[in-house]
Amino acid sequence: MGVISAISDLIQTDYLVVGAGVAGLRAAIALAPAGRVLVVAKDSLRESSSEYAQGGIAVALSDDDEVDLHESDTLAAGDGLCNREAVHVLVEEGPAAIQQLMDWGAEFDKEGGRLVFAREGAHSRSRVLHSHGDSTGKEIARTLYHKAASLENVSFRSFSAVVDLLVQDGRVVGAVALDENTGSLIPISAKAVLLATGGLGRVFTDTTNPDVATGDGVAMGWRAGATISDIEFIQFHPTALHIEGAPRFLLSEALRGEGAHLLNAKGERFMRRYHEMAELAPRDVVSRCIVEEMRREKSPHVFLDLSGRGPGFVKNRFPRIYTTCLEYGIDLDKEPAPVHPAAHYSMGGVWTDLDGRTSSPGLWAAGEVACTGVHGANRLASNSLLEGVVFGARAGQSIVDSDSTARLRGVRFEPLEIPQTKEAIVRRIATDFCGIIRNGDGLTTALTILGGMPASRKRQVSRADIEVANIHTLTQLIARCARAREESRGAHRRSDYPKRVEAFEKHSRIRISQREVTFE
Repeated sequence: MGVISAISDLIQTDYLVVGAGVAGLRAAIALAPAGRVLVVAKDSLRESSSEYAQGGIAVALSDDDEVDLHESDTLAAGDGLCNREAVHVLVEEGPAAIQQLMDWGAEFDKEGGRLVFAREGAHSRSRVLHSHGDSTGKEIARTLYHKAASLENVSFRSFSAVVDLLVQDGRVVGAVALDENTGSLIPISAKAVLLATGGLGRVFTDTTNPDVATGDGVAMGWRAGATISDIEFIQFHPTALHIEGAPRFLLSEALRGEGAHLLNAKGERFMRRYHEMAELAPRDVVSRCIVEEMRREKSPHVFLDLSGRGPGFVKNRFPRIYTTCLEYGIDLDKEPAPVHPAAHYSMGGVWTDLDGRTSSPGLWAAGEVACTGVHGANRLASNSLLEGVVFGARAGQSIVDSDSTARLRGVRFEPLEIPQTKEAIVRRIATDFCGIIRNGDGLTTALTILGGMPASRKRQVSRADIEVANIHTLTQLIARCARAREESRGAHRRSDYPKRVEAFEKHSRIRISQREVTFE
């Protein structure tokens, strides 16, 4: 790679949005009135975590709900670590954001002309909207894409993995993308860059996330000097389909909201032995209880059973889930499905303020890649799509208001350092040592192994090279912050520090320019 000097290769735009999920598309819509917007996607424009979001979008719109109740439920799930201002913004701006989506054509499920609200874990009210039963993220992404594509200033580029950000004089002024079709590196100049790359679930062996979710935005932000916050908090979804040879397909929390029971290997319900809310306890609790029950029973999985709702219920209420399970020989209307927790969502990421501004000038972030502190130590079910819509809009508007005039002056790009190992090996290390239950010795072991892996700077890179480099970086960041947090809180559970500690009721911060993790 080295110096990229071919001016003809340079793409110039006013605003660069990295990622084409809900947060990125919503930001692009906000940016469009102010200048040219380029939305870059690593894969097809339809391949993002948003597309796979089944559970729904939480919002206080029903007659028996209130914004204050949504706020208190979010704070409770966050286990003492939520940024209260961020939570207030999320729930307060949520209803108007949903109405705007509907004005743009989003179709949410209705009965008799009225919106249908479902109940999910740790919610005190039925406040979760769904679309086509279990395709909510797909519907919202469709709506936002059509809106963005209708705007003259918005353009798209697919199959262009962003390799790294371009930084000049301490300011982010663009990025370098890999064109998968030609194998060439394309520099992109922009007055401001928004990271909306989604999650990092593919860091782990078992995950509900799509292949694109390799934590690219967090790794790029880290290398550009941005502060990373709360990255140790990884939410494992309790119920992913667990069949040999099948993908770890997510069986939505809405199934439990509709009365699905968790059964052990003996066919017994077990959640009431662990938590008063049983199957509707917070996700981190349910995941740990499942792991404990599997250990007790020496079983590779437990079972999720909704057959009691009668013939045709699952098929009609959750058509996508029903069809997928049927492909693997499981008829959810008649029998339970084997399930096992899988990495699902990152509460942490690139630190931002309430307007998506990171600690690196010229760089913003929104959605799962970002960390406003809105989810605290454990995300409340179905708050993530709402976060993408609300904070994507705020980030886009913040960029417009910043009125940056910075421009790229020549392009010098340092070749990316690529570990000489297979992605599967790094993912195994993350799973074994940074999973649902951790301990200090295991985290130290992970860091030792990762730190000892040889690496080299490559002049020609593939998407696979970029992803293994980013997964390697993310696993180190997770392990470092998890080792520093000597307590158990939310989705972070240390077997050697099993209790919450008041001194750690702070957000972890880690920067490439400092040696130690701090808590602020």
